[in-house]
Amino acid sequence: MKVIVCGAGQVGSNIARYLATENNDVTVIDQSPELIQKISDTLDVQAMVGFASHPNVLEQAGAADADMIIAVTLADEVNMVACQVAHSLFNVPTKIARVRNQSYLAPIWADLFSREHMPIDVIISPEIEVARAVARRLQVPGAFDMIPLADGKVRVIGVICSDNCPILHTPLRQLTGLFPDLNLEVVAIVRNDKPIIPGSDDQMLPGDEVYFVADTRHLSRAMAAFGHEETEARRIIILGGGNIGLCLAEELEAKHPQVSARIVEVDRGRAQYIAQRLNRTMVLHGDGLDPEILEEANVRAAETVVAVTNDDEGNILASLLAKRYGCQRAITLINKTTYSPLVTTLGIDAVVSPRTITVSTILQHVRRGRIRAVHSLREGFAEVIEAEALETSSLINTPLREIKLPTGVIVGAIVRGEEVIIPRPSTVIKPHDRVIILAAVGQVKKVEKMFAVRLEFF
Repeated sequence: MKVIVCGAGQVGSNIARYLATENNDVTVIDQSPELIQKISDTLDVQAMVGFASHPNVLEQAGAADADMIIAVTLADEVNMVACQVAHSLFNVPTKIARVRNQSYLAPIWADLFSREHMPIDVIISPEIEVARAVARRLQVPGAFDMIPLADGKVRVIGVICSDNCPILHTPLRQLTGLFPDLNLEVVAIVRNDKPIIPGSDDQMLPGDEVYFVADTRHLSRAMAAFGHEETEARRIIILGGGNIGLCLAEELEAKHPQVSARIVEVDRGRAQYIAQRLNRTMVLHGDGLDPEILEEANVRAAETVVAVTNDDEGNILASLLAKRYGCQRAITLINKTTYSPLVTTLGIDAVVSPRTITVSTILQHVRRGRIRAVHSLREGFAEVIEAEALETSSLINTPLREIKLPTGVIVGAIVRGEEVIIPRPSTVIKPHDRVIILAAVGQVKKVEKMFAVRLEFF
């Protein structure tokens, strides 16, 4: 597949890296010679300096025979025009644009991005995606990550194993005997920042980050098995009233009426604006690092603080301060990947990475075959994939023990109608099953081929 990536920032470079490792033909465009040089030095892609929306630049990048353009520059307008030019002049089949300004995304202007006006196939809003990711984490206290799949029938959960986790030092093959009626499958372990695709003899140790797949109906029992029985948060403090903070508050008001939220925003004008936009959320003007403001927000009674300002260091410090003053749990937005290994040891319960979330959202539209959903785990060591098995798939009607899955690929669950099946060696995948798979990055292309529909996908 030939892909043009417009923008060599964090999101663009990560998308380019993913696609390049799978032997796609990738060209990256950016105005910055420094970023382009860095891309050229580290990735096996074509990289060129230029304005991504200029027709001559897109022509030089090979837009005439490109399959897809992914526009993720810092400017919404450049992203939109690049997609328009790619459509009008070069007839590029698939056009994806990152659009951050919420004014473009208001429902009243929904027709703007139609094929007749500005033909963009997929609009990615990092602020909305991050807000939804935070809201998902709020639903499962004790988890640092939560991914709903198969229309919510299955969840992929990330938890940290504390010293009191009941199933520490237990070989994974014994979990079925310990919990015979609990639909749960461990698919990944991160130990000392080293990712592990576990086998049946592997064990969980204190401090491990564990990802498991569970039937949503068994989720509370699954969390208890890992030593997490926290109650769902009802009182939340949001530090930062930018686009993410506002989107999160609107999400909570619309879909979680039982939650009481308060926003702390340092800019007076912005605080007044979001106060007018929200109905049930209290808005406080002040600094989240000010103990008096935290007291005014009643931090002692809050179950969760969500720090989503534009300042990573401020988010970390404000989260730790809120916990010191009595808040039970902290969810913290961090852009810089260098901080990620540190924060859990500091006492922060969950980290949200806009880059990782945006990359996951884009990959969902890049993947071939009958792929319904894609989520990137832990800075890209693996992907959780939901795929539909059709009659043409090589996986169907054969017991899993007889299927030679690539190394680094685990089948975590099978959804058949309303039934969730945690796979065993004798389990058989049938046509139209939804299959939840964890695949190490180097094996994703093979998973796509397993679920391919037509020969041209190979």
